[in-house]
Amino acid sequence: MDTFDFSFNASEESEWEASLEELVDAYEEDPSAYFDSGDLEEIASFYFEEGRMEQALEVVDRLIELHPYTSDAWMRRGILLNNLDRPEDALEAYEQALDINPTDTETLVNRGITLDGLGRVEEALEAYHEALSINPLHGEALFNLGVTLERDDRLEAAVEAFEKCTDVAPGHPEVWYELGYCYDRLGKDAKSVSAYDRHLDIDPYSKDAWYNRGIVLNRQGRYEEAVDSYDMALAIHDEFASAYYNRGNAQANQGDLEAAIESYEKVLALEGPDAATYYNLALAYEEQGDLDAARTHYENTLDLEAKYPEAWYGLGCCFDAEDRWEEALECFRYAVNLNAEVPKFWAGRADCAYKAGRYDEALEAYQHAVRLDQSDPHMWVGYAEALLEKRQPEEALDAYHRAQELAPDRASTYFRQAKALLALGRADESIRALKTAFELDPGKKDEFRQAYPSLYNNDEVRRLLDLDR
Repeated sequence: MDTFDFSFNASEESEWEASLEELVDAYEEDPSAYFDSGDLEEIASFYFEEGRMEQALEVVDRLIELHPYTSDAWMRRGILLNNLDRPEDALEAYEQALDINPTDTETLVNRGITLDGLGRVEEALEAYHEALSINPLHGEALFNLGVTLERDDRLEAAVEAFEKCTDVAPGHPEVWYELGYCYDRLGKDAKSVSAYDRHLDIDPYSKDAWYNRGIVLNRQGRYEEAVDSYDMALAIHDEFASAYYNRGNAQANQGDLEAAIESYEKVLALEGPDAATYYNLALAYEEQGDLDAARTHYENTLDLEAKYPEAWYGLGCCFDAEDRWEEALECFRYAVNLNAEVPKFWAGRADCAYKAGRYDEALEAYQHAVRLDQSDPHMWVGYAEALLEKRQPEEALDAYHRAQELAPDRASTYFRQAKALLALGRADESIRALKTAFELDPGKKDEFRQAYPSLYNNDEVRRLLDLDR
């Protein structure tokens, strides 16, 4: 909404400020006394700036009584009515103003703002375009046209309007911010950061601009700059919980887990228990290797939001890392029941079921995992191992081949594949697979004795694999 501007500028303010209080006092003492139109404008402006809208409206109505055919007074009445949440009455006032002066661009713009607030988007756009047909360089018309288009998710058109506004009014206090926001939503990250920077040149204390800039920088992988941007937002407003939260995310992305934990704890101190914050804390502690703290925070998450599949998965990973497979398996089951379309949930369940000796469950879970994501060699190897346990060596060999296609330099795949080849009686190929594994990772020779005891005890096999040197 345009400001309620009665054309007072800063240089004049010092001259009339002292007398203004006397003028308002005189009006309040006897509102029926005579005041000329200039006096009434000053009094109405005072009430508006003080947020006393009802009193400002009374004064403007008196001004209209004196000069009923002044379009400017009707426009001001519309602004006040809109501020009083009486938009339909405001539109009537704007119509009165436009009946008197159909080419009043300020009234057209304010009418558009009110129509937008009522959700009458096309009428609002029509009002802005009418103003621009009269004055194509009208900065407020271009700006509010962009705002309405942005709210209606017509982002490309909004950007066009905002860019024209920056040409006409590059010092407009909000246009660069809105442009940055639109670029952000359109995925034009570099342009978004540049626009936010221009806004901050004008308003360096805009915490929201620093915050939004940080979000875009984080998405670009510019984590250190993102943290700096969040720090600026927090320097302006030190209880900005969302800035602490997203700063924590950027710090975690940097690998600065201690700082991330501190940021997340600040969010909890400001806003109280929050599932997403507990979850991120759990991730940070898990990455630090503090499984007790990680487990506690995953459980805190689930206490607040029991249907949080990622938290069930994380809790399962903690139990799995401690070889508590039955507890882990239960958590992974919850995760896949809540969201059966996430491959890693199925893979976690499959790996854990395999370790627990539940091969039927493992096999079924691996099948789901590779159906959802055929690009993970780990899943294919796990699937192959489960197939071997179920005495399906041909299918296991196919799964190993898929893993090798995805990661041809992974020694463990060739090392494990040898089992399937042996089961199929393809001893020569098994030896070749083991040789490849040893070439890729000589450390696999140390595992050979335990993994393949019968082969290790065969003198010919040890000779072929060059193990006795």
